Amino acid sequence: MKRLSILGSTGSIGTQALDVCRNLGYSVVALAAGTNAELLEKQAREFKPKLVALYDEKAAKGLSIALSDTDITVLGGEEGVLKAAEIECDIVLNAVTGIAGLRPTITAIEAGNDVALANKETLVAGGKRVMDYAKEHDVKILPVDSEHSAIFQCLQAKGDYARIQKLILTASGGPFFGKNAAELEKMKPEDALNHPTWNMGRKVTIDSATMANKGLEIIEAAHLFGVPQNNIEVVIHRESIVHSLVEFTDNSVLAQLGVPDMRTPIQYALTVPERCESIVEHLDLAKIGTLHFFAQDNLAFPATDIARRALSIGKTATAAFNAADEIAVAAFLEGKIGFTDIPKILEQTVEKNFSNGDSFEEVFETDKEARKFASSLIK
Repeated sequence: MKRLSILGSTGSIGTQALDVCRNLGYSVVALAAGTNAELLEKQAREFKPKLVALYDEKAAKGLSIALSDTDITVLGGEEGVLKAAEIECDIVLNAVTGIAGLRPTITAIEAGNDVALANKETLVAGGKRVMDYAKEHDVKILPVDSEHSAIFQCLQAKGDYARIQKLILTASGGPFFGKNAAELEKMKPEDALNHPTWNMGRKVTIDSATMANKGLEIIEAAHLFGVPQNNIEVVIHRESIVHSLVEFTDNSVLAQLGVPDMRTPIQYALTVPERCESIVEHLDLAKIGTLHFFAQDNLAFPATDIARRALSIGKTATAAFNAADEIAVAAFLEGKIGFTDIPKILEQTVEKNFSNGDSFEEVFETDKEARKFASSLIK
């Protein structure tokens, strides 16, 4: 029985991770969330962890009173979340949204805990430094994103990273597949949140609509698997059955397929190299019938290429891209900017030079400066 700490337990990934824990009978020693005290209390009473934490300190005080009839320790603020990351366990599943997930990953690594990573920003902002830091502390970084998990599974089967020719990330295309730039200018938040396949948080869903999520995933894949971005391709696959592919030097291609359910990559990250019985439904290829693939439209959806540009610049440019994306998406959801303003803000922020270094301190400093700059563009 493995012992887990789940950060972001009340979100989409966190709740599905708890489904997996129920199925596998895994022990949950810590839970952390942002503001949802009501759901976290329910989770705590079911799984009986040693520690729960809420980033919102006021909500944490209320939760402490609500759980006063238990032996569970309740903490608040970033310090509480970090305590959940460093608690003695087998795996920390980091499903925190945004740059807020970077410090918990660093803390988990320093504590010697393996990390099942669902927080893109850890590698987008922290980059190679995170992977090097994990190696220094003999800690595994296990991908949870469906695309990276698919690549990871293909590579586990092949067992030879050195002979990779190309990584092929699949994308659903989001709700605006096939629309041109003129049509995209008219899109509203409610349109962008209507994803055809996946049930995700608001930020991730908007990233899927702009295709910024594929840019984030290219950056992440480059660091996870040590593959140059020129060898990472994106292909639109509307059915979301093929989760990604690996092409080897002999031009053979391995793919990982499954129904679009995040509990599959979550479970594999927790059980690797073993495979266990799953609560996810079986894949019925005959029922699906046909799988379609299309080239990405980088003219209508330039965010992916902007992410590639950030990766080429290096240093903390990818942290700037991530910070600008968080600011721009929030502004779009609040009705302050239009949909096509998002990539414009990303591009201007990436092209501004914030730092020449790549230490964790400079990453956090760039994050602050890039947020301020992106916010000034919105004003």
